[in-house]
Amino acid sequence: MVIKQNGVTLDFYFLKLVSEAIDLRSFSNLWFWIALAALWSTMSHWVIGVPFDMVRRAARGNEVSLRDMHVLANIQARRILFIADETGLITTAFSFFLVTTMSLLGFLYEVEFAQAILLLFLPMAVVGWITLRAARKVEGLEPEDLGNLLFRTRRWIQLTGMLSIFVTSMWGMWVNLNSSVLHG
Repeated sequence: MVIKQNGVTLDFYFLKLVSEAIDLRSFSNLWFWIALAALWSTMSHWVIGVPFDMVRRAARGNEVSLRDMHVLANIQARRILFIADETGLITTAFSFFLVTTMSLLGFLYEVEFAQAILLLFLPMAVVGWITLRAARKVEGLEPEDLGNLLFRTRRWIQLTGMLSIFVTSMWGMWVNLNSSVLHG
C-alpha cells in the first residue's frame, strides 16, 4: 500500500531512511570500528579456546585453574585439529577465494565495503593459522609448558591485531580523506 502525501510517496522516505541507517561506507561508520575493537578484544582473550583470565590464574598457582586450563586446552586443540583435518582443504580454498574476491572488489573496483571485509578477514586468517600451529603443539605438554605456549600464542595474536588495527586505521583515514565533501 502506497500512501501519498503532498504528491510524494511515503515509501520513498522509508527507503531513504533505511539507506541512511544502513550505510555501506564502512570506514566512516562507527559500527565498523566498534566491530573491529570487539573482534580483536575477543581474539586476544580466547587463545585456542581457553579464556586468558584462566591462564593468568593458572600462572599465579591456582591449582583448579591449572587443571581446567590443561583439560580445556586439550579439548579445544583436539577439536581444532579435527576440524582442520576434516575440512582443511575446503576451508583453505574458500578462504583464498574470499580473499581474492574481496581484494578484486575492494581495490580494483573500489568497493569500500569489500575493503573493510578484507581488512577484517585477512588478519583473522593469520590468527587461524597461528591458532592451528599452536594447537598442534598442545598434546603431551605439561600444564606449565602449556601456559607458556598460550602466553606466546596470545602475544603473536596481539601483535597481529596491533598491525591489523594500524593498517586498517591508516587505510580508513586515507579513504575518508579522499572521499570528503570538503576535498572535492
